[in-house]
Amino acid sequence: MLNKKFAKLFTICLALVLVLPILPALGATTSAIQKGEMAGYLIVPHEKVPETYNAGYSMYVAAWPLVGQYPGQRFQTGLFGTWMFAQKETQPSIKLYSDVEGGLGWWRDTEYATETPKFIMGGVAPNFREWANGPGAGKGRDWKQPKGKYGIAQLSPWLLWPPDGLNLKQGTCGELFGYGYLPLPLTPTKTTTAGKDIPTGDQSWTLFLNTRNFKGPVAFFTPYFWSGSVVAEPQFKGMLLDVRPSNPNRALQMETQHIPSIQAVDARGETYSRVAPTFFPCATNGESWLVHQITSYNKQALWDSVKIWFDGGAEASGMIHSQGAILHQFTGKGGATWKIYPDSAVKEDRVPLAWISFATPMAADPNTFGYRWDLKVVTQTDSKNGSLVKLPEYFHLVKCGGKPHWVPVRAEEVPAETGLANAQFGRPSERKPLTFVTPDDANSCWKKPGPSVGPFKARPGDGSVVTYYWYRFADQPALLNADLTDQEREALQVKVEKLHRNWKKDRDYLAPPAFGKLAELDPALILTPPPGLEVGYVPIATRQAAKE
Repeated sequence: MLNKKFAKLFTICLALVLVLPILPALGATTSAIQKGEMAGYLIVPHEKVPETYNAGYSMYVAAWPLVGQYPGQRFQTGLFGTWMFAQKETQPSIKLYSDVEGGLGWWRDTEYATETPKFIMGGVAPNFREWANGPGAGKGRDWKQPKGKYGIAQLSPWLLWPPDGLNLKQGTCGELFGYGYLPLPLTPTKTTTAGKDIPTGDQSWTLFLNTRNFKGPVAFFTPYFWSGSVVAEPQFKGMLLDVRPSNPNRALQMETQHIPSIQAVDARGETYSRVAPTFFPCATNGESWLVHQITSYNKQALWDSVKIWFDGGAEASGMIHSQGAILHQFTGKGGATWKIYPDSAVKEDRVPLAWISFATPMAADPNTFGYRWDLKVVTQTDSKNGSLVKLPEYFHLVKCGGKPHWVPVRAEEVPAETGLANAQFGRPSERKPLTFVTPDDANSCWKKPGPSVGPFKARPGDGSVVTYYWYRFADQPALLNADLTDQEREALQVKVEKLHRNWKKDRDYLAPPAFGKLAELDPALILTPPPGLEVGYVPIATRQAAKE
């Protein structure tokens, strides 16, 4: 993160670089174009809150098309998101990485990608031994080794979750996507797990959404997703999210792993680069408001009232109580580690981008983070769906204080012999998308006891066709693989039927944003249960394939 002293020095040095003539290198010749990438993090500091707010979080993040054209399956980046870790009693002496991350973005295993981002849940078992991205979606495609594909159970009867990720409406451009995770007391604490002397906690971490056309709980990590890992690796006993509260003081960043770039050397030996057109949403005043209302919760927010309801007391509305919530305030500061480098570059040769030369982090108000753009360097543009700002496309490699940096330059300042101006960053020709198919064995958990009705088909805007069936909630495959007895599943069925009757999809659960428009989910995924299956049944995808 840049401090004030360094920022001032860098600005002066940058000005000198752009003004002083650069002497030609004797005998230099042009070189071939090298392919590479732009990657790194945009870092968003915010104030810490008391550790007692350890029962989940929510926030609003802008959703937009980061690149002008989807650049192929090497493209992987998230929009602004966070990492929810279990709160530690003591610092473990063993290596342990396990959390809920995911969020909006694009991934290398996204098969039906467009410029519009998708959402995944991103639960990570210890040290990435497996992960769960949504109902039926996890690590790899081999159902003989599920690796998290049974880790998330569908809860909502009104929203279909495609295995490739939850689709936003095509053309989403700067609207706010509200989401968060809070635990629900759906299953009791267990003293043994899979026949072993390993406890399973009672926390079902549940995804809540607030969008224009869907609000409320969607799906949850089964407690066994966490405790099952402990059966395999007992050293993690008592450390994971089925039993532990969440750490409220989470990092907030935008993690970019690959935006295509190219670079070349001119006749004087100067190096230039060009990146694929990259965009941020932007208002007419040159500002982007990108993250809003980061909130952490304690169990007064939701857990306590739901527990009373499930134990026979007063009905819980599902609205998250403000007395159990606290907002994180933004500092107005921010950092960037984006770098541009060729594919062949070792880590030490990856050169940073002069981000502060065109973007200034800011707090639009105590609860809203964004950037103020230098409109002399970036380009404002209006798409058919909203206003955007295009980041600098061309950069020049210069040294400042003895260290190299990429500084933005205009297209006409790049020597023609580099060939960068003629490059294309279109969508490449790639293999056909892989078909997602669940087990078809008559004796599998997908068939016994099996669905109640189906098949049905949904056609989201990503060019796929999703085949789904309606399962009785307790008979969905994830719960048949959650180390629950028949009696435990039936008790869970009773609780969820209460939720289906009372928690509808068209009222607020998370506190609404203070400004802006809410993003929409793909309308093809908003469902109405068949007659007679309105309560206690959920849609489960069994196949996702390209349109014929």
